[in-house]
Amino acid sequence: MTKHNLFSLTLLLASISIFGCSDHLLTQDDILINQIGYQTNASKKALIRANTERFEIRDSAGNPIFRDVISEPRKWELSGDEVGVADFSSLTKAGEYSLCVDDVCSYPFYIAPSLYGDLADASLKSYYYARAGVDIEEEFGGKWNYKGGHPDTEVIIHTSAADNNRPEGSTISSPGGWYDAGDYGKYIVNSSITTWTILQSLRLNKDFHLEQDLNIPESGNELPDILDEALVNLKWMMTMQDPNDGGLYHKLTTKNFDAFIMPDETTNPRYVVMKTTSASLDFASTMATASRTVREYGMDELADEIAGAAKSAWYWAIENPTIFYDQPEDVSTGAYVDTSFVDEWFWASAEMYLLTGESQYKEKMMENYEDPITPKWDVVNALGLISILTSEKRFEFSEIEQDFIAYVDLMLEKEKASPYLISMDKFAWGSNSDVGNDGMLKLVAFQLTGNDKYVASAQNDLDYILGRNATGYSFVTGFGDKTPLDQHNRIMGADGIDEPIPGYISGGPNTIVLTDCEAQGVLRSEFPAVSFTDTQCSYSTNETAINWNAPLVFLSTGLEVYYQE
Repeated sequence: MTKHNLFSLTLLLASISIFGCSDHLLTQDDILINQIGYQTNASKKALIRANTERFEIRDSAGNPIFRDVISEPRKWELSGDEVGVADFSSLTKAGEYSLCVDDVCSYPFYIAPSLYGDLADASLKSYYYARAGVDIEEEFGGKWNYKGGHPDTEVIIHTSAADNNRPEGSTISSPGGWYDAGDYGKYIVNSSITTWTILQSLRLNKDFHLEQDLNIPESGNELPDILDEALVNLKWMMTMQDPNDGGLYHKLTTKNFDAFIMPDETTNPRYVVMKTTSASLDFASTMATASRTVREYGMDELADEIAGAAKSAWYWAIENPTIFYDQPEDVSTGAYVDTSFVDEWFWASAEMYLLTGESQYKEKMMENYEDPITPKWDVVNALGLISILTSEKRFEFSEIEQDFIAYVDLMLEKEKASPYLISMDKFAWGSNSDVGNDGMLKLVAFQLTGNDKYVASAQNDLDYILGRNATGYSFVTGFGDKTPLDQHNRIMGADGIDEPIPGYISGGPNTIVLTDCEAQGVLRSEFPAVSFTDTQCSYSTNETAINWNAPLVFLSTGLEVYYQE
C-alpha cells in the first residue's frame, strides 16, 4: 500500500471512529493552523481538534511565551469533528513559533510584518509554468524546466465547429496561452474568469504589482509582470475567435485526454470544438476589461484591437443567444457545460458599458441582473458587479452596491456559525477556489466600505487554505509543512522531479466523485470537508486549474497589500 493510500484509509477510519468523539489521543494533525503564519497585526486563530482547555505558544527555543484558554468545542456536520478556537491575536512580537497543547505542538509558523509576498509571487508565477507551446527555461523555471509542446499552429476544425468559411478538417493557427488544468486543453470559459481575476488584482493592487518581479522572460520591460503574463493568454484567446463572424470556439483540445507525459512527447491531433454563446460572452467580458487595462499602459493600438474583438463577440452572441455547449460523441475532454446565460449576459453587459459608456449595454445589464453569488466559471455575475463597483460608474448603481455588501455580510454571518471559521457551507468541485473567491469578494467589500471586518474574514479564508482546515493540509504546493506532493497535473506527474512546482493550489475536498482513485485502493471519507487525498489519480480533489489559482493570487496579494499600508 502506498503512503497516499495508507493516509486515505487512515483518514476514512478517523472519520468513522474518532471525529466527533471528545476523547482521543491528540496528535500534531489535531492542531490546525496557518502553516505560513500571520501578519503582525492580523487576527491569529488556530483550531484544536480535541476536548482540552488550554494552549500555549512557544518560541523557536521551546520557551512558552503566551498562554490562553481554548473555546468550547463545536461540531461541524460537514467534517464530522469538533474543534475549539485558540485565539492568540494579541501576540504581535515577530518570530517563529509553535502552538502546543499538552506537549503536542503544531507545525512551526511565523509572525511577521510581511508574510504573503512569496505566496503572491508563486501563485502568479504558476501561469508561467502553464504556458503552452514554449520552452520553460532553467533561467526562469529553475529545476522545473522542460521542452515546450503543442505549438498549435495547425489545429483542426472539428465537425462541430465547421462552416462554409472553415470546413471540417481545415486548420487554423491558435498558439500560446495556458494549459487549463492538469490536462493539456485550453478552454475559453475558464480562461476568461482566470484572466479577468488577474487583471482585477492588477487594477486594485496596482502599486504592489508594479514592483513585483516574477523572473519571467518579460521581467524588466516597461509592463508589470502580471500584465505580461495575462497578455500571454489574452493573445491566445484572440486566436480562438472566428474572424468571419466574431464567434468563439469553446475549446482547443485533443479528442481524449493525453497520458501523463511531458508536453513535447504528445502526438495526438488537436481540435477547436464548436462555437458557444458562453464562450463568446465570457470572451467579450474579458476583452472589454483587457482593453481598458492595456490602454492605461500606453498600448492604444492593442487596446483598440481588443475592444473590436469584444464587440464582434458581443454581436455574435446577440445573433446566437442560446448556443449551449454540447459535447460531441468523439470528444471526452472537459466540457464546461453551462445551463444558464443570464449571468454571462450581465457580466458582458457590465464590461461593455464600462468600455463604451453606451446606454444599450446598461439596459441589457439591468435586464439580466440577479443577486450576487460567489463566482466560479459558470456563475459570473459577481465579476460584473466588481468591475462596476470599483469603477467611475459606481455611483450609478447604489442599489446594486447594497446587494453586494448584503451578500458579503451574509457570508460573515455564515462564518460566525461555522466551527471552522469560514463562509463556505457546502463543498463543490474546486472547493478551495470557492474559499478564495469568497475572500476576493470580502476584500472588494473592504475597498468599498473601509470596514476592517471584511479583511479579518478574508484572512480566515487564507488561513483555511494554508492549513486551518479539516484535512490539515496547506493546499498550496511548497507553502507549509504538510502540502500536496502528488497533484493531478501531467507536467508535475511526468517531469521526474519529486517536489511539485510551488504555488499551485489543489482543487480541495468534496464528495462529488468518490471513486476517482478506487482502482488504486484509495478510500475517502463521506464527510465532504475531509474528503481529500494527495494522490495523482484524484482529479476531483487534487487537480490544479488556472481558475482555482486566480483567486489565490488576488487574496494573497490583497492581504499583503493591506498589512503593508
